[in-house]
Amino acid sequence: MIARASKLFLPTLREDPADADAASHKLLVRGGFIRQVGAGVWTYLPLGWRVHEKVVQIIREEMDAIGGQEMLMPVLTPAELWEASGRIGIPELFKLKDRAGRDLVLPLTHEETVTFHARELHSYKQLPQILYHFSLKFRDEARPRAGLIRVREFIMKDAYSFDRDETGLDESFRKHSEAYKRIFERCGLEAVEVAAESGIMGGSGSQDFLAPAGAGENTLVICENGDYAADLEIAGGVPSAPDFPEELAAPEEVETPGQRTIEAVSKFLGVDERATAKAMPVVTEAGLVLALVRGDDRLNEMKLLAALGRASRPAEPEEIREAFGADGGSIGPVGASVEVVADETLREGQYVVGANRDDRHLRGVQAGRDFEARFADLREVRTGDACPRCGGHLRLQVAIEVGHIFKLETRFSAALGAKFLDEDGTERPLIMGSYGIGPGRVLAAVVEQRHDEQGISWPRSIAPYDVHVVALPGVETEADQAAQTLDGAGADVLLDDRDARAGEKFADADLIGCPIRVTVGKKTLDDGAVDVRDRQSGEERRVPLAELGSIF
Repeated sequence: MIARASKLFLPTLREDPADADAASHKLLVRGGFIRQVGAGVWTYLPLGWRVHEKVVQIIREEMDAIGGQEMLMPVLTPAELWEASGRIGIPELFKLKDRAGRDLVLPLTHEETVTFHARELHSYKQLPQILYHFSLKFRDEARPRAGLIRVREFIMKDAYSFDRDETGLDESFRKHSEAYKRIFERCGLEAVEVAAESGIMGGSGSQDFLAPAGAGENTLVICENGDYAADLEIAGGVPSAPDFPEELAAPEEVETPGQRTIEAVSKFLGVDERATAKAMPVVTEAGLVLALVRGDDRLNEMKLLAALGRASRPAEPEEIREAFGADGGSIGPVGASVEVVADETLREGQYVVGANRDDRHLRGVQAGRDFEARFADLREVRTGDACPRCGGHLRLQVAIEVGHIFKLETRFSAALGAKFLDEDGTERPLIMGSYGIGPGRVLAAVVEQRHDEQGISWPRSIAPYDVHVVALPGVETEADQAAQTLDGAGADVLLDDRDARAGEKFADADLIGCPIRVTVGKKTLDDGAVDVRDRQSGEERRVPLAELGSIF
């Protein structure tokens, strides 16, 4: 196929969008791939849609290869399905009413809908099943950003497996894991499969596929020795040991006038920040809880959610004073009348904590002796922590989540009544898995990993065109000949036949990023050859027109 640039809707730009920070945001807009309609709402222009659909086709082929059956479920969904699953209260869920006042939702994902259909699977003889579709999804993001990375409307491939038992689920999970690895490899994308937090999906476990990038919403934690990787939300690490002061037989109250932060308190008392404890009161539907982490650590919100088993919010100043009798900078676990959940690092040693009196702290506070707590992993891993497996140093890398697979178990089938008759005649809930990939995020992640100062460098598998033929003035006939030869060899060709300066054409070719650029210039009239340039390596060679079909 030959596409003539003079006939295409291809609005390239010379300047970056004013609000763009991510490289993929800048280059996809400048290259004429996408345009913003509103906050978190994007149009794929013709060039971008070609890339998107190539990603989709790779995903489709790999899903079909593991026995997936493609279907299409509606976007407009009755709210009662989400009420039955208990997910109707999710803040990011778009809700609306029709003219008759019926409640509807625009789903984030389709677990409820596919489980509704799975109620037609009646017997173990119909299992296993893998159903998937590509569909619009909606997410009421509070702060959409970074182009296609954090959006409010997007297309997702979501697949669902249905099995009779845990063994079947394990096999479906393995199949999807392997398929996802093949998908990302074919798309030219580096992605790491890691343990992840299941969040609103629930179930018994999940795996993330994170693409290291210059921009993203996730953080990949990797051991320098290559034997451990995890999403920051679930990653574990071993922090450096505190430099504890001399132990005390009982807590000792000290004045700390005006010292409201860990840094200030540790400096004022002359103690290591690692030998202090940070008190963070949160409110759940069951009441106020005091979360404790070491003074130099940050509380990981997803780990806290997992530890509490329910959502929470930071306590308001008046709630803190009512519960502890002091302001936030002076509170602690000793004598507290609320549940205390402490990080594992606080099991051993004596720490400085708030005394629950303004401008007072306690030295020498020891868990088990001076206060009771339930222990859990609450801290956020930091660069330099020791690997929990080998002791090597951990490093953190910004990443884009491009895929996520979940073992849902009976989370949705039990709630929506999707049951089958097993071989022994027993009625059982279907065992489910859920598997998502965002083609738009894959597209953006590839750009994040494969670009330079001039523009994008697409892998051929998802490039908008295989070859970009640049026709310089006076050799239009030869340029057409080059395009025809490449087309005859099975390549998708973008022929820049516009009435534009050579510099503009070269800049657009680098920006758009097709794998091969063929330049037809005045020298072609002399030797019957063209310049063939590899976009990724920058290597250039002279190739006779008649031999262009063999350049791949």
